[in-house]
Amino acid sequence: MTLFLTVLSGPALASVSQETGRRHHLITWGASADRLGEGVADRAYRLVVRTSAGGDNLRIRLSNAFGDRPVTFDSVYAGLRKSGAELVRGSNKRLTFDGARSVTVPAGQTVYSDPLPGRLAAESDLVISVHSPDAAGPATGHGMAMATSYITEGDHTADESATSWTTRTSSWYYLDAVTVRTSASTGAVVAMGDSITDGWQSSTDLNRRWPDYLSRRLRASSATDVEGVANEGISGNKVLADGAGQSALNRLDRDVLSHPGVRTVLLFEGINDIKAHTGVTSQDLIDGYREIIKRSHDAGLCVVGATVGPYKGWYEWDAAGEAVRQEVNAFIRTSGEFDGVADFDRALRSPYDPERMLPFLDNGDHLHPNDKGMQAMADAVDLADLSCSTT
Repeated sequence: MTLFLTVLSGPALASVSQETGRRHHLITWGASADRLGEGVADRAYRLVVRTSAGGDNLRIRLSNAFGDRPVTFDSVYAGLRKSGAELVRGSNKRLTFDGARSVTVPAGQTVYSDPLPGRLAAESDLVISVHSPDAAGPATGHGMAMATSYITEGDHTADESATSWTTRTSSWYYLDAVTVRTSASTGAVVAMGDSITDGWQSSTDLNRRWPDYLSRRLRASSATDVEGVANEGISGNKVLADGAGQSALNRLDRDVLSHPGVRTVLLFEGINDIKAHTGVTSQDLIDGYREIIKRSHDAGLCVVGATVGPYKGWYEWDAAGEAVRQEVNAFIRTSGEFDGVADFDRALRSPYDPERMLPFLDNGDHLHPNDKGMQAMADAVDLADLSCSTT
């Protein structure tokens, strides 16, 4: 397979403005941004991500959303992984920004690279290598990647060997989206959620989060033209309150509505609001869901609601929280306000005690599914719902 056939000339915006109605840019990978420690000058990151949809003209989005000062990236490359931090020989190509090799991202902002001509296959292990000469202050990234990436001091972004990339990390730094150009009839779904969507307790480096299983189902199916999947889960995230990342309400624009080619939001959040014992009622959560639905509909997107899974046996479970969960799930299933329903509760619960997860699907903490549970969730999604239309 050949990746990135030629070197780019010309800025991203010019390329996008010349697109015809037959093709468009589509998100093929995403990860929610959050504050991630302190930036370090003259450090490079080799970030390994798994794409969903295939296409050409790859672009990446660099994020300084949580920075308090500008950060410069003076060398950025994209390639294919061979194994570990080693790349497929000849695949590593420099990315540019408005035709320049260097870009400065203002505090609180994001920047897209120019498109890189050449085709990127679906389900690729894509490697983005970035170096910053001046990073300092709050760094932006995604803390719980459930995948191994690599760090080195100095600029080794052009290297295809793994020699200099000796430090491992389980986080993604500064990168929050990858897009490709594909048929305009092809869409994407954004999975918006918390630690379960983020993949906690799934197998590291094996891409067994439920959005990964969903991506593989979509690739094998002719029932829908949705192929892109972006995982916008943050461990501990809530619908209503900031804390573990900005709340779903406060990050909706950046993590969902700003991405190209998105057709549907698959919303699976609420358990952290419920079990936190802060007095959140079912009506509070329903009001939050309604705001997400309205804002997504206003942007032309559909919203599939996923029921909140069982958690009896988790240390924060109590009867009052369970009552809220049941009321919220009744709304998701029966209100008709969502464009579709993914009944994750039904997929995960025990037939003998529906307040508990089926032990076969439980990783052992009674809240987070294991790999089999992740697959059961993905299998519970009606793929036809992801092709819905608000018109």
